[in-house]
Amino acid sequence: MKIVYDFDERCEGGRALLGGKGLGLAEMTQLGLPVPHGFTVTTEACRATTERGAVPAAVLDEILEHVRRLEARTGKRFGSETNPLLLSVRSGGPVSMPGMMETVLNLGMSRATARGVARATGDKRFAFDAYRRLLQMYGSVVADIDGARFAQAIDRLKHDRGIELDSQLTASDFIELAGWFEEIFREETGVAFPTDPREQLVCAVKAVFASWDAPRARVYRREYRIPDDLGTAVNVMEMVFGNRDARSATGVCFSRSPATGEPGLFGEFLVDAQGEDVVAGTRTPEPIERMQDLFPDAYDELEHAVGELERHYRDVQDVEFTVEHDRLFLLQTRGAKRTAAAALRAAVAFVDEGLISPREAVRRIDPAAVEQLLHPAIDPTIPLDIAAVGLAASPGAACGVVIFDADDVAAAAEEGDVILVRPETTADDIHGLIGAAGVLTARGGMTSHAAVVARGMGKPCVAGCTALHVDVESRRAELNGRSLNEGDTVTIDGTTGRVVLGAVPLVDPEPNADFDLVLHWADEERHLGVRANADTPEDARRARENGAEGIGLCRTEHMFMAADRQPKMRAMIMAESEEDRRAALDELLPLQ
Repeated sequence: MKIVYDFDERCEGGRALLGGKGLGLAEMTQLGLPVPHGFTVTTEACRATTERGAVPAAVLDEILEHVRRLEARTGKRFGSETNPLLLSVRSGGPVSMPGMMETVLNLGMSRATARGVARATGDKRFAFDAYRRLLQMYGSVVADIDGARFAQAIDRLKHDRGIELDSQLTASDFIELAGWFEEIFREETGVAFPTDPREQLVCAVKAVFASWDAPRARVYRREYRIPDDLGTAVNVMEMVFGNRDARSATGVCFSRSPATGEPGLFGEFLVDAQGEDVVAGTRTPEPIERMQDLFPDAYDELEHAVGELERHYRDVQDVEFTVEHDRLFLLQTRGAKRTAAAALRAAVAFVDEGLISPREAVRRIDPAAVEQLLHPAIDPTIPLDIAAVGLAASPGAACGVVIFDADDVAAAAEEGDVILVRPETTADDIHGLIGAAGVLTARGGMTSHAAVVARGMGKPCVAGCTALHVDVESRRAELNGRSLNEGDTVTIDGTTGRVVLGAVPLVDPEPNADFDLVLHWADEERHLGVRANADTPEDARRARENGAEGIGLCRTEHMFMAADRQPKMRAMIMAESEEDRRAALDELLPLQ
């Protein structure tokens, strides 16, 4: 049975076998779009590896045969010190699980290879930046070394140099950093970092398979009811480098705004960076419009490709891309996580453009997501003392107590709403995002982990709030010079990016025209009547406004909680004689 497929090979197994990422790469290749050469190791191999505890020999043979094909196509050699083929190894399940599984980039490097790349490119800084990234990712993903050790080493070096950004490190800095990382690897594992590229590849593939069963991936699947037995595919492709030079970049863009559904490219990019720099939130990226000035040819090609992908899939697309020395490469496309408002607007637009029918538009709308349209907003009549403004990453407003650690969110949420406040979130914070009412981060952009996951969950998020400085260790933060401690109350507005210290009244938003139109289409298709549960006149009014045909269930006890009725109920309960109780009941009977 064939288990590995080149991107341009025909595969009848579709998404279930190739995974969403592998299928997208295959379809983009068939559309003639600029995709790096590569191949997909299928979900069948993941399931077989999980059952046996090791990658089966037949799978290894197929992988190495496809590496040889890749060498022939690229004219490079895996492990060569003069003309090396470097690879990325990325997960890709049948159902999108953003950030939940692992990736290893720059695979195939060693110190000797880094020297060879430096000679071939004339750029020692680029070569050793790529090598230290491999040491860091391979160490964390494959050798299970605490990523904080590598991060602390980088912070120590930047402190010694008196700089703030990784991009300010020099070639000699990256050479020194690579030496530190090699020593960390040796200390933590007891062995030297492997220089055999095939050993690196096999171990990376196995580690990515294993990440399917990582705790955070299991939490995500439970939240979204994704079966545990699907497994993940692994996509192996030739590396392209957004950190090659100042004429290189990496980014993520959408074919329409994932927040509003407005048409046109929407996204972010970073110059001289690799993909994980964008989603990690450690640098605040630039808006995609800036690409028109910095990379005009690549931008035009990207705009054309994204439009073609949206028309091909007849759906809003989330596209990951890299520009290497002005040349565009597409690394991934998938259906975009979006807010309910964006989903409605896009569905209506696709019907207007003749791409889908009203019936299909209705079927595309997640009923649970439509509830987002009923999320509260900050009362516009209330004067606000705005402490800071960040990026409006996921719409809606939320008010709650500040919690800095994702592990503490669940317990705190039992007492009331919680706002998770972090420097940036990672995939390991998924349980905190699930329990929080909203998310506030100091770093990251519209395509950072916090933003993407919050939008998918329909929770408000303000990201990239540069006025926010979080000290996780001491559980304190500063917001524009004002103290913010754990347990303090904060209000965030994910629609505008505003952050307010203290509690602010929230109001329910009004449904929009797209909402009404989609409900009308649904009414034309449905066969069941829709009636609401309503316990008060206000509930009944809102239900009718939202399309209910009537009231199906009314429980009267909530009506007695009104301020003018509670005293009568208390008088009846607390009556000390039958006469007093009858008198109280006489007052309650007309209300009942």
